[in-house]
Amino acid sequence: MTEAIGLLEIEGLVAAIEGLDAMVKAADVRLIHSEKRLGGRLVTIIIAGSVSAVDSAIDAGEAAAERIGKIYGREVIANPHSEVTKFFDMES
Repeated sequence: MTEAIGLLEIEGLVAAIEGLDAMVKAADVRLIHSEKRLGGRLVTIIIAGSVSAVDSAIDAGEAAAERIGKIYGREVIANPHSEVTKFFDMES
């Protein structure tokens, strides 16, 4: 069961990779999905883990990514409904 998922939407593939690197180094989270739109100019990274780990990771990822690109959105969803986790092909 996933305790939380975190979403970070970033302008630029390089900024997204920088943000993801900071997230997985900052807390015990795992990458569960990524979306690239507009040829990689808009990237959404989705991570999962405990609520506190996801919250810390999103903070760290946002700080790292915004040094290079623009952040368009961020969200932490605690205790996501099983229908939401199906969207990411996760085990609920």
